[in-house]
Amino acid sequence: MSLVAYLVVAALLMVAGLAMVASRRSLIHVLIGLELVLNASALNFVAFDRYSGGGQEGQLAALFVIVVAAAEAALGLAIVLHAYSSKGSIRPDDFRSLGDS
Repeated sequence: MSLVAYLVVAALLMVAGLAMVASRRSLIHVLIGLELVLNASALNFVAFDRYSGGGQEGQLAALFVIVVAAAEAALGLAIVLHAYSSKGSIRPDDFRSLGDS
């Protein structure tokens, strides 16, 4: 596969993630969209590292992105569960500020 194929897939992931974040139907959709954006950036890191002929910097950057994404998913899920238990809804429009309870 060529570098262009990897970049096209990463661009499609990025567009799908941004569309999910922009739609803001629920907090779960926003979190999934953020995960897609992070996966697109990790794919770019690995693809550029593979075709640059360099060392392992791209894989290390992608690993770092995956670790950060896992931490973000855990914290995001905790926030969503707390929001649902306090408001009974996970729609982002129901929360005007972080101080709402």
